[in-house]
Formats: sequence, C-alpha cells, structure tokens
Amino acid sequence: MFRRTLTLFVAGLTLAFGAAAWSQVKDIPWGTSAVGSSGYKALVVLAEVLNREMPKYRVTVQPTPGAIVSVKGYATGQFEGYYGADIAFYELANDINRFKGFKASMKRQPVQSFWAFTVEVGTAVNSRDRGKFKSWADLSGKSVFTGPLPWDVRAQLERAYKALGVNFQYRQVDLSAAGSLLQGGSIDAFIIYTNGEATTAPWITEASLAVDWAALNPSAAELAALKKAGFAVTEVKPDVFKKNVYTDRVTLLPFFYGFHVGLEVPEDDVYQMLKVIEKNLPDLVKGDPGYAQIAKDMPGFQRRGVASSVDFVPIHPGLAKYMREKGVWDAKWDARVAKK
Repeated sequence: MFRRTLTLFVAGLTLAFGAAAWSQVKDIPWGTSAVGSSGYKALVVLAEVLNREMPKYRVTVQPTPGAIVSVKGYATGQFEGYYGADIAFYELANDINRFKGFKASMKRQPVQSFWAFTVEVGTAVNSRDRGKFKSWADLSGKSVFTGPLPWDVRAQLERAYKALGVNFQYRQVDLSAAGSLLQGGSIDAFIIYTNGEATTAPWITEASLAVDWAALNPSAAELAALKKAGFAVTEVKPDVFKKNVYTDRVTLLPFFYGFHVGLEVPEDDVYQMLKVIEKNLPDLVKGDPGYAQIAKDMPGFQRRGVASSVDFVPIHPGLAKYMREKGVWDAKWDARVAKK
C-alpha cells in the first residue's frame, strides 16, 4: 500500500512539474507573407532554428496575404511576431497609403528587433518584347503586375515608378498565373525581386517555367532620377534567377526586411535570440541563401536596418543591447529605445 501511494505521489509530482514546464513555453504565432513568397520561406527556416535552440518559445509560421497584414496583425493582437519592412514602417509612421487611418485600430506599437536581409525589386518583360521596352518609362499605359496589393515589394516598385512618372495600369493576378499571363500577352510586365541579392521567390522560379522573361533595367537617366529621389540601387548577377535574363547585370532597388517581435518578449530573450541567430548562421544560409547578408556582417547589417527605420518605429531594448555589445550602436538612438 505504501509503495502504491508513493508511486502515485511521484507520478503526481511528475505530472505537476511537467505541466508547469509546459505552461512556461510561450507560443509565438509569427506572421509572414503568403506561401510561395520569399518571406514565408525565410521564416520557416528561422523558426526551425529558434524552436531548436530556444525551447522556452514555440514559433509557429502564420502565412498572410502580405507582410503588412502581419504588421497590422501584431499591432491589433493577432500575432506575436511579424514580418516588417522599412517601407511599411514609413507608411505606418506617416499614416499613408496601406496604413492610412490604421493608427486608431492599434492596440500596441510595433518595434524593430531583428533585420534579416534586403529585398531588391525590379521589372521583367517577355523576352520577345525586348525591342519594344528599353526603359521603365516604356511601361506607361501598359498592364503590369507589380505584386499582390498588400505586398511591400509592390509598394517599393510602385513608389519608384511614381518617382519616374511611369503611369502604368495595375493588374492583380494570381501568383501561379503570372508567367502564363505574361506569355499570353494579358500583362506586359511583372515584378521580379531577390532576397539578399542571393535568391528569388518560389513563385518567380515557377513563372520562369511558363514564360521566357527578360529583365528590364531602368535607363541611365532613370537611375540618376531614382538616386536623386533617395532610392538605393544595386546590381545582382543574373544567375540568381537560374535562367537567361538577357542582361549581364540586373538593376534592382533594395529595401530592408526583418522578422520582429515586440516588448512582450523581454530584452534578455531578444538579445539571446540574436545570439542564437548569429551562432546558427551557417544553418540559416543553407536553408535560405537570403541570409547570406547577415552571415557576412550581422552587427553591421543590424545597424543599417535600424538606420532605415529609426525615425519610424522604436528599437527593441534587446536589439539595442546586442548592438551596443557589438560596437555598432549610435548614441543618438538612445531616445528611440522602446519602453513599456
């Protein structure tokens, strides 16, 4: 009888402590972009690393129609993590475009906590139309798929078109149909982009099977106008797209993307998350070459990411701690560190 009682007592303690340990695991439903996008692919790879290395947290990847939906979802309490870009933070801070009137719905302020890579946007046309389209200005009046409406890549490319006065006709199409529609002539061009200048989105790779597209670079005059308007410009090698794009270099416009959490995740845990990411960079790059940028210089990349958005959203104290330790913090940002 004593042994049976002792056994039951020990079993009860095991269950109790097990339940307590389980209850300490914090779920992070982490919003990202749609299945088939670069952001979805990148977060799946990141979540695998974080779930393995940070057992007190359990990250679940939550696809949405676009990255800004994840930012809005965090701000309204739907997600605990989100996929945020500098252009989205710019629109949020200025109450414009996709965030017009949104501030009234916010329950909490998004902050920046981890910058992952740049995304670089450009334009493609059917290779048979290379003689017709010589510059982005030639797309005026033409049907162009610049990306799904919520997407940041669309916002970035259309912002550039606007700066150049390119009055195109927007066409909303399903990602899976973009290639066939360009091949059939229903659209004249579609957006192309890379992650970290090293990889492209799965849907663009699939589109390449349906149409032989060519990269359409801005003209020299357009490049000068874009730089004057404040756009960064980069050139990537064609082999990123794993096809002939009919040019030696593809000219693209980069902006910063990150996977962020808010102040619900404490300073020390975000600091630890950044250290875990740093430690596991080889695994991240193996899973998604887009992480190659932070593999080269993660502290420096965090500095560049913070600089892109410091005027728009506050900085997580865990990111600030990491950057101070690495010697990449700017003292003028002290006032921008988020507080509860």
